[in-house]
Amino acid sequence: MGRRLPQMLSWTGLLTSFALAWSTGVLAAKTPENYALDPVHTRVAFQVSHAGFSNPVGSFSGSHGHLAFDAEDWSTATVDVTVPVTSLNLGDADWQKRILDRTFFDAKKFPEAHFVSTRVEKTGDHTGQVHGELTLHGITRPVTLAVTLNALKRHPLTLRRTVGFSATATIHRKDFGMDAWPNVVGDEIRLIIEAEAIRSDRRADDQEPAHADP
Repeated sequence: MGRRLPQMLSWTGLLTSFALAWSTGVLAAKTPENYALDPVHTRVAFQVSHAGFSNPVGSFSGSHGHLAFDAEDWSTATVDVTVPVTSLNLGDADWQKRILDRTFFDAKKFPEAHFVSTRVEKTGDHTGQVHGELTLHGITRPVTLAVTLNALKRHPLTLRRTVGFSATATIHRKDFGMDAWPNVVGDEIRLIIEAEAIRSDRRADDQEPAHADP
């Protein structure tokens, strides 16, 4: 027994080392990659009833933020996005000025909206739900985005690994303290989001063959 004890300890140590190495490799493989939102190819739009006659579309440009994403494990994903409210485009300068004043967005006081994910779940082969908190007009409320993964591959022009999503959600403006003109502007707001994000690690892009299909 005296001779076997060192051998047993040696085997135990070796097995422990293998176990640690294996678990570290698994964890490393599941670490989501970091992406920076591409403000040029990202747009946040919304639709709202105009006195019941139509559902005009407005949009915001210049959004910025970051995404951590692993296509094999959506539960590890995180999203943090800032939307410049002052970039509002309604197609009419006078109408935009009214919507950005204190009656609605009060953009001078609250120039940005901010969304941070709290949980991400996969619902289909290319779909999921992003649960998070949206801060708008100085008020934070829970919001769930229905998301579709459009593509995750090297961009044919930039050769950078890029991920693209489409997303929708429904919010109510009264929840964010914007309740003016109820007979003219609807309360229910449909959000329409098109987003692209570029992998932050440029070295990883350079190491991949240009013809590789990620």
